[in-house]
Amino acid sequence: MSDTDSMNPEEAVELYLKDRETDLSRQSHQSHQYRLKGFLEWCETQGVEDMNSVTGRTTHRYKIHEQQRVKATTLKGYMDTLRVFLRFCEQIDAVADGVAESTVSPTVSKGDSTRDAIVTADRANTILAHHSKYEYAKLHHAFLKLLFETGMRMGAAQSIDLTDTHTDAQYIELRHRPHTDTTLKNAERGERTVSISPGLSQVLQDYIDTHRHDVEDNGRKPLLTTDFGRIKKSTMRQEMYRLTRPCTYGIECPHDRIPDECEGMKSRTPYKCPSSEAPHAVRRGAITHYLSEDTPARVISDRMDVSEDVLDEHYDARDETSKMQQRREHLPF
Repeated sequence: MSDTDSMNPEEAVELYLKDRETDLSRQSHQSHQYRLKGFLEWCETQGVEDMNSVTGRTTHRYKIHEQQRVKATTLKGYMDTLRVFLRFCEQIDAVADGVAESTVSPTVSKGDSTRDAIVTADRANTILAHHSKYEYAKLHHAFLKLLFETGMRMGAAQSIDLTDTHTDAQYIELRHRPHTDTTLKNAERGERTVSISPGLSQVLQDYIDTHRHDVEDNGRKPLLTTDFGRIKKSTMRQEMYRLTRPCTYGIECPHDRIPDECEGMKSRTPYKCPSSEAPHAVRRGAITHYLSEDTPARVISDRMDVSEDVLDEHYDARDETSKMQQRREHLPF
C-alpha cells in the first residue's frame, strides 16, 4: 500500500507557490517560480508525470542536466529551491520520505560544503535534555528518544503496537503487517527485535501511562498515538521539524530571525526553519553516533536494518580524521 498520493508535478508546484505567497517577498516568489519552471520542463521531457515517481536518483539526474547549462552558483539556487519544494511535497504526501534530504546542492566555492542532513548526538541529547525537563514523556519526547536510540525508520516507529513494546524486558518487536496498513521498508526481511535502554524503557512506560491516547487502529493498539488514532507519517515529520528548531529547545536562532515573525514558527510550516530536520536526519545521526562509539558495523546493520555497504556510503557522517583516529586505537603500536 503506497504512503504517497498521486499528484502531477504541475499541480504540486502550483500548490507550493500558493503556500509560499504570504511568506516570500514578491521577488523571491518569482525566483522560486522561475527555478521550478525549469524542473517542470525537465519532468515533461523525461516523462515524469507523477511526483510519486520522483526519487533521489531523479533529482540527481536533473542536477546533472542543469549543470551542463548553468554556472555553479545558479545551479545551487535551483537545487536549494527544489529541495524546499520537495520538503513541502513530503508534507502533503506527494513524494516519499527522504527525497528532499537526498537532494544536494553543489559546492560553489572553496570551503563550502553540501548540507548533509543529520541530527548529531550532541544536538539530539540537547533537545532530549530540554524535553526531559519541560515536557517529559509527551509524544514528541518519546518519539525522538525512540528514533535516536534505535535508529529505526519513521515507518518502523509508526508500526509499533503496545503488544510489541516490552518495557520490563527492555525490547521492542518490529513486525511487517501490510494487511492492517503498517509496513517495514524491507518487508519480512526487516522484521527484528530491538533492545532498548532502561532510560528509553522508562520514558516509553511513562508515556504509555500518562500521555498516550487510548485508541485503536484496525483492531490494534498502537504505541504512538494522537486523538485520531495511530500517528500518521505526516504528523511524525511535522513533530520532528518542530523539535529540531533551535529556538524551541533554548538555543538562540542561528539565522538571526525573530521567533514571533519567523515563518518556521507557524504551526503548519515548521519545515520552513532552515535548521529543522526530518526524521531521516535523526536516523543518520544515530547511525553515525553508533559508528563513532566503535559499535561493529554488523551490529548496526542488524539493529537498524541497513546493509553494511549502504551504511558506509550513505549514513556514515564521520570525517576522515575521526575514522583514522578510531582505527589507530586498534593498531598494535
